[in-house]
Amino acid sequence: MTDEAERFWEERYQERDRVWSGKANPVLVDVAGSLPAGAALDLGCGEGGDAVWLAGLGWQVTAVDVSATALSRAAAAAEAAGLEARIDFQRHDLAHSFPSGVFDLVSAQFLQSPVEFPRDRVLQAAARAVASGGLLLIVEHGAFPPWSRHPEPHPRFPTPEETLAVLDLSPGQWRTERLGSPKREATGPDGQRGTLIDNVVAVRRLT
Repeated sequence: MTDEAERFWEERYQERDRVWSGKANPVLVDVAGSLPAGAALDLGCGEGGDAVWLAGLGWQVTAVDVSATALSRAAAAAEAAGLEARIDFQRHDLAHSFPSGVFDLVSAQFLQSPVEFPRDRVLQAAARAVASGGLLLIVEHGAFPPWSRHPEPHPRFPTPEETLAVLDLSPGQWRTERLGSPKREATGPDGQRGTLIDNVVAVRRLT
């Protein structure tokens, strides 16, 4: 039986030949660009922009998504870049399954969904997957992109502080490295220009 989340994202990806730019998310580039390469987990990898970029820096990446169409495109992008050996693509509906292992970097870039999604539980699982000394990087929309179509009344976006609280991290075992809502200029899917707000949480496991 096809899950609602899988059905939604399959339809989303099948609407266009390409949904995303293929480039790595800018906060990930800023945060991870100077990190030593290790094992990375890319949650909600989409068409593979982040996974391919990390693999190009020498990371061994586990990249997961609920959409088989997205994963197929991501695998093709990895093969075109000659990096397929560095990326393990896995299909997971994170509401029901989570990849095994521990990772030096766990990246959750815009892991938000208009269909029902146990966000808090998934982010807590992401924190548990961080190895000692590793980093959890969460980037979320702080507001709807100016070009998006959204429901009225639209849902409220949690603040970075609220997202950090949801993680329920043990005091003394984690250090917060970034916490804020920076703005950036971006281009929408049809060439629209606008200002986006990114909520950023970066926490490092100390033990």
